[in-house]
Amino acid sequence: MSIPKSAAEMRQILSSRKIERVVVLGANGTMGYGSAALFTTAVPEVTFLARTKAKAEEGVAAAVKQVRSPTVASRAKTGDYEHDLASAVADADLVFEALTEDMGIKKDIFDKVEAARRDDSIVATVTSGLSINALCEGRSDSFRKHFMGLHFFNPPNVIVGTELIAGRDTDPDLVDFVDAFSQIRLGREMVRTFDTPGFAGNRIGFKVMNECAQLAERHGPLLVDKLVGPYTGRAMTPLATVDLVGWDIHRAIVDNVYENTNDEAHETNKLPDYMARLMDKGVLGNKSGGGFFKRDGKKRLVLDPATGDYTPEEEIKLPDLAYIEEVAALHRDGRYEEGMATFLNAEGEYAKIARGVIAGYIAYAFERVGEVTETIDGIDRIMGMGFNAAPPSVLVDMIGAKGVVDMIGEAGLHVPEALAEAAKTGKPERFFTHRHINVGRFFVAG
Repeated sequence: MSIPKSAAEMRQILSSRKIERVVVLGANGTMGYGSAALFTTAVPEVTFLARTKAKAEEGVAAAVKQVRSPTVASRAKTGDYEHDLASAVADADLVFEALTEDMGIKKDIFDKVEAARRDDSIVATVTSGLSINALCEGRSDSFRKHFMGLHFFNPPNVIVGTELIAGRDTDPDLVDFVDAFSQIRLGREMVRTFDTPGFAGNRIGFKVMNECAQLAERHGPLLVDKLVGPYTGRAMTPLATVDLVGWDIHRAIVDNVYENTNDEAHETNKLPDYMARLMDKGVLGNKSGGGFFKRDGKKRLVLDPATGDYTPEEEIKLPDLAYIEEVAALHRDGRYEEGMATFLNAEGEYAKIARGVIAGYIAYAFERVGEVTETIDGIDRIMGMGFNAAPPSVLVDMIGAKGVVDMIGEAGLHVPEALAEAAKTGKPERFFTHRHINVGRFFVAG
């Protein structure tokens, strides 16, 4: 980690080298073509590579459609791994890997990259949480020095939050350069994280989503997504998000965290058995036509986790959740602190369940400081600008440190030291101090 640089220092760092040719591996996948499209905004030549040239061309077409810009096609070249990888990589200033989230598959492609790359070319992986050190283990000094994680969130042309992860041997000057390039040329909100499973954003964000998936087994997906909905400070409900990213991607991320960590919330990262059973039958979320929710014409259907059957949403009777509309109405008027006070004081079993999830989110985030990022600031920014969810510090500021401590206690969780101290002393008065980020964007009320 390094001390934040001034704008002038960043421009000076950016001038230290050039990126004019980028090669994207896995350019037919959603993250691959989305990342390639982003690079075309800043680089004169971007080569889309896939298993076949036809697949790479599909990637270009998808990228053009996604960003609706002719610049993509004018700066894109295409090819396949067998015929074009070696020559494309030999000319590249940056090789960007976006293959499926599998250690073996990524290592196989890095064998080919290492054989073809220049000694000074940068190699970056968009992995969402595999170990950077493990991915480059056993490789040359040059490869390890130039290798790092550059984790965009999907779709990169919309979501600016980006994690930058150095390995043990990564050249710190190169990390500074990629940071500067990403901020200035690509318009990223950069967060440096440590090389830990899931890094910062997925470690915390998917913990919340998986906890909601666990709760859905007892309470049903519709109720859970109402309880942990936009009024709690998130643009998209948790289970709808799992459907969007794909159950297989969700599983890869939570399995990686569950198998490689053992923290206080370990069991909330265990994939529910019903999800594993349904995945064996082909249920993968939106990409398979349905997950927790699916469409039948204009009707939205809701999964029964026990049977795998679907029921029209309007046929599902929900309990009284009047407090949610009260909170949402206050948010619509920009009265966020009052809204969260109403949430904190809402009575009943279901309000308590919702507070438990939000308390767990805040506590888990603050407990990860020093493990996934140096400070809470990095976690705040990646949750806000990567997940479009209210950063934990924003929620603390809106609820108040004492109220958050009470909420964490109600949930039976350990209170992080920083929050206990703030509740006791009133210092700091606010945890979230980013004036260029409007906190109102996180409370969409619906």
